[in-house]
Amino acid sequence: MTRILAATLIPALAAAPALAHSGPHLHPHGIDAAWIVAAVALAALAAVVWFRR
Repeated sequence: MTRILAATLIPALAAAPALAHSGPHLHPHGIDAAWIVAAVALAALAAVVWFRR
């Protein structure tokens, strides 16, 4: 579980600085959106693995 949680949180935390450059608006651009999609996909995968146990 710890590995899955780490695999989910690391991309989400990595996206935070990328979003910080946006200034007052928070809609994602390019690679920012890719990080968000990757983090959500990993979170969904972690949820599936966790609840199938």
